[in-house]
Amino acid sequence: MTDPSRTIKDRLYAQVARMGKAISSPKRLELIEILCQGEKTVEQLAADAQISMKLASAHLKELRQAQLVETRRDGKYIHYRVSSLAVGDFWVALRALAEDRLVELQLALAQLAAHSDELSPLAPAELLQRAARGDVVVIDVRPREEYDTGHLPHAQSMPLDELRARVRELPRTKPVVAYCRGPFCLWGKEAVALLREQGIRAMRLQDGVPEWRAAGLPVQTINE
Repeated sequence: MTDPSRTIKDRLYAQVARMGKAISSPKRLELIEILCQGEKTVEQLAADAQISMKLASAHLKELRQAQLVETRRDGKYIHYRVSSLAVGDFWVALRALAEDRLVELQLALAQLAAHSDELSPLAPAELLQRAARGDVVVIDVRPREEYDTGHLPHAQSMPLDELRARVRELPRTKPVVAYCRGPFCLWGKEAVALLREQGIRAMRLQDGVPEWRAAGLPVQTINE
């Protein structure tokens, strides 16, 4: 005879396992990270993740079935977004756990930060204070729509594809700190290299808006 309590427990764990199944794909994790920056269409997500629209749609279907993402229709376009800010916190916690436990990931991140002086040494509170005083310039090199959805206080929007043309807007007498989508994002690294070529003292912030928000730090929108 089946134990009724065992049946209930199996159902409970099975429901939680739906989340595990949904995030078991590296590409689905990447899609979650992208959506933590703001709403995207399937066309935008496919381009960002460098996969076909058909494959992006299949991955998004899995994430939607697990209630990790949701949609809204705008004319002929369907926009995807994370179902709650808790999804972003979940992604940040999962990535942090992987970084803590997996040596391979630690080595890969160390390789990403090949130059020891590339990462900003400033703690968040100090960075906020210096940015508020104008002692340091913080730039967001993500696409403008992601900046509008949420950005670090006192940050200026300077998308990477516009940065070279806008270098003259940055002071040469103050350090510049660039940030993008988070520790796995390469845009901040590219921005630092470009700015240093132009003689600007540049560093990058490893964390992005999801990490900043998960730590309970302030995040602003374009209307604030």
